[in-house]
Amino acid sequence: MPDLPTLFADGVTEATVRHGVARLTLAVQDGKGQPLQTGILVVPLTQLPAVVGAMTRLLREVEAKSREATAAPQLPAAPAVEAEPETFRFQG
Repeated sequence: MPDLPTLFADGVTEATVRHGVARLTLAVQDGKGQPLQTGILVVPLTQLPAVVGAMTRLLREVEAKSREATAAPQLPAAPAVEAEPETFRFQG
């Protein structure tokens, strides 16, 4: 897989549509809680429903896994071991 730029965002500060293209300005909060722009996600308007649909399905999967984890019976605590957070791949 080629090296692709990775953008981290915890919010969208602006979203516009111009000439059939949606542009979402992504941002993170800086140390003072102010938004700091990290990049722009550019999506053809015709593909926006597919992109939003994939994100919605991912959110539903995350919510379902969270409910499963909450509903699971609690086991006795294991010795403290540094573990990686659970990861899973969503194929939209």
